[in-house]
Amino acid sequence: MTASDPTRGRPAGPRITVEVPALRVGAGLADYEGLNRFVDSLRKPSGLHMTLLHVGVLDHLVADIEAWTRGLSTADKVLPEIVSWLTELPVLGGFLGKSGRLIPLGGGRLMGLEVDVPQEVHDYQALLVQGLHVLLDDLGLDNIDDFILSSPALGYRSPRWLPHIAVGKARSRHEEPIEIAPVAIEFGDSRIRNRQALPSAK
Repeated sequence: MTASDPTRGRPAGPRITVEVPALRVGAGLADYEGLNRFVDSLRKPSGLHMTLLHVGVLDHLVADIEAWTRGLSTADKVLPEIVSWLTELPVLGGFLGKSGRLIPLGGGRLMGLEVDVPQEVHDYQALLVQGLHVLLDDLGLDNIDDFILSSPALGYRSPRWLPHIAVGKARSRHEEPIEIAPVAIEFGDSRIRNRQALPSAK
């Protein structure tokens, strides 16, 4: 069975993610702007973040769940449960990470900093995935690992999480990892991107 969404391609709202903002890369703005020589269209520093869990467009995720359960888990049950779970997640406090190389992302379209993070960050990300498992089990899904990896809304490509920050477009589709001078990265508290778009927040 594969997850499918008959509404895919139609506007259905913003993507929801659990993420931590990157507050500072290196000693300051000059260190970050120095990465410009490795990428095209360096992203604005204010938008830098590390995604801990990609939930996706809620309408798409609900449709994926409905398809997987053959309509047994309906939108009126599924959506409130997802929103409740998201809004009750514990907050991961700010932390320091470091990076010493740029890696290709998104099939080679982007370049990002591969980040070494403290163990508590890995533990928190594992907690998110475990919580997602419990949520999906409560919603009546079977073969949950298969669903997570096949749901277009969730957007997983691998069961292994690699901490990273996308910083800009790759100059070509065939970029190799690039070693750089190590930089410290300061992260803020975890947050839900587009939280204001959640139904309970309206």
